[in-house]
Amino acid sequence: MMKNLAVIYDDFHLKHSPPFTHAERPDRTSYSFKYLNEKKIFNSVDLIKPRKASEEDILRVHKQELYDFILDSIKKNKVLLDPDTYIVNASFEAALLSAGAVLDAVDLVMNNTYKNIFSMMRPPGHHAETGRAMGFCLFNNVAAAAQYAIEKYNINRIAVIDWDVHHGNGTQEIFYNTSKVFFISLHQYPLYPGTGAENEKGAKEGEGYTLNFPLPAGTTGETYLRIFNNEILETLEKYNPQLIFISAGFDAHKDDPLANMKLTEDDYAGMTEVLKSYTDSKGLNIISVLEGGYNLDALSNSIYAHLEVLNK
Repeated sequence: MMKNLAVIYDDFHLKHSPPFTHAERPDRTSYSFKYLNEKKIFNSVDLIKPRKASEEDILRVHKQELYDFILDSIKKNKVLLDPDTYIVNASFEAALLSAGAVLDAVDLVMNNTYKNIFSMMRPPGHHAETGRAMGFCLFNNVAAAAQYAIEKYNINRIAVIDWDVHHGNGTQEIFYNTSKVFFISLHQYPLYPGTGAENEKGAKEGEGYTLNFPLPAGTTGETYLRIFNNEILETLEKYNPQLIFISAGFDAHKDDPLANMKLTEDDYAGMTEVLKSYTDSKGLNIISVLEGGYNLDALSNSIYAHLEVLNK
């Protein structure tokens, strides 16, 4: 019998730890994990350890040069790949586990083991482009898993909904020329990384399969929910996806230090509710993947609210 929800987590990724003060740090997930334990969510939700993505898995969406560059940088004891993105000895393996978790999620939903899955791993992924690690991200976890689903399970229509406060430039770039992935992003604009304007709509076969909602600082959950209930639902109805990914960054929360939006954990529950009632009505699955979120209490409360809905 298919179960409702699993969380994928492995504390090896805590070794991906900055050698200096940095927002993307291990206690983002260790604190959230402790909170979920206190809330006893694992009484009704299975906990799964991920596999490591293979080189082939990564190269479905990334250039060999990037893969080799990250490995070489670690061997040479480099600490920064760019001003934002650090690496330490354990970072490569942590990144392979973070990507592998989402590949596992694809297998588990496609084999009807679980209805929905949340990957609570790091480093995050949505800024990583075909040939470039950036914005705290080494490999693009969601993109690698979406391409894996396309190739292994013959899926032709995947929706990726990215509600991280920063635009998912990497996922957009990787799938910009294909109609097999419909990329939808709501993000503060202007803000890092500077992409995600309304006129970025895809190209070639992918024209019309990228939808950006650049939102001003101070936007509230009311606006987000209106967009979800209208444009996003209409887009999903029209596109008719076979699988849905959420790039679940929780940094549009009002208490997040890296941005200026006004969402609460209840708003994340509300957005999850909209997507879940859609997927329930169509017999579809949700694979949700942690991206950003840098205030520990806001992050753990938001993850809990998100999982409560996914587990209904």
